Amino acid sequence: MSSIPFHKIAISREEERYVLDALRSGNIQADGPYTRACEQHLHEHIGGVSLLTHSCTAALEMAVILAGVGPGDEVIMPSFTFVSTANAVVLAGGVPVFVDVRADTLNIDESLIESAITSKTRAIIAVHYAGVCAEMDSINQIARHHDLVVIEDAAQALQSFYHGRPAGSLGTLACFSFHETKNITCGEGGALLVNDASFGERARLIRDKGTNRFAFENGLVDKYSWVDKGSSYAPSDILAALLLFQLERCESITRDRKFQCERYAAALQPLTASGVLRLGIVPDECESNGHMLYVRFTDHRTRDDYIEWMRSHRIVTPFHFVPLHSSKAGKKWGRTGSSMDVTDTCSRQLARLPLYAGMGSEVEVITGLTQAFFKDPMAVSGRRRVGMTH
Repeated sequence: MSSIPFHKIAISREEERYVLDALRSGNIQADGPYTRACEQHLHEHIGGVSLLTHSCTAALEMAVILAGVGPGDEVIMPSFTFVSTANAVVLAGGVPVFVDVRADTLNIDESLIESAITSKTRAIIAVHYAGVCAEMDSINQIARHHDLVVIEDAAQALQSFYHGRPAGSLGTLACFSFHETKNITCGEGGALLVNDASFGERARLIRDKGTNRFAFENGLVDKYSWVDKGSSYAPSDILAALLLFQLERCESITRDRKFQCERYAAALQPLTASGVLRLGIVPDECESNGHMLYVRFTDHRTRDDYIEWMRSHRIVTPFHFVPLHSSKAGKKWGRTGSSMDVTDTCSRQLARLPLYAGMGSEVEVITGLTQAFFKDPMAVSGRRRVGMTH
């Protein structure tokens, strides 16, 4: 049996044409015509001021600076997220405050946020896990009451919606990823969307190494100089060229991925109905972009056996984040603001299935093997009972 990749990028000849055009133009540094075209596309489809970055990590670091986070300040976030969410806060001298996630969406539990707020709290980072938006109306209401900045970690959520509004337009600031593993990619890339006009000018300064180069190039000042803190956060225009056609294909790629999710759900329905497997939930007010198809098992031993079973059939079905609050760095630089029971449980139960645009018989192979796993007494922890190991 041939192996099935966990993800596969959807690249066409048009992306190649755009990249070659950028190369031949001789304008491959940051802020070239393709960068500006990508930013305009994001502005038109989401809103706000859009700034392309070399990664979502860079966008998060910029957002934390804009939020005014400094030494000793606290930022509330889920623990079930990628390390960049917390690292951005730590690099600014701040303290990540981890709260638990909801059992249905694995997004931050909005009911736990207010009790975690202290006089040191400056911001809330809401992660849209698996392309399903967090409960943003409640989060924004809490933030307004306590005068906090809301940052969307929308790394996985381009083309996701909440009450009909696009992810990225729901907070003060929003951060997207165009990493290789995302629906829309340029290999490495990201974007910061600024939805509060008062942050727009400073966001450009921070991205341009703390200089007012943008104002200079647009004739607003007669020379540019160092005026603020910042770093080199902008990508090469070559990456923007690759990204632009991906963005132009965004709706069709998203539609295909959502179709694959529907195929999975239909094939796995007997297992979900019997209760041995759970799929991620998309609340009625949300529309997912089909970024991720994850399943949850009843216990971690069954999950681990399943991952090994699929690996033996040359299919990678990895678990996801190690909760940040339980990591070495999380214990050193962060703290918990609630019980983390759901986070600890779901992280031990979850596995992700291969998902990408253009899947064909792969879905039938994967779901067929998943069904076979539960029918094989040696697969479901039987090997442990008879003393066998992995």
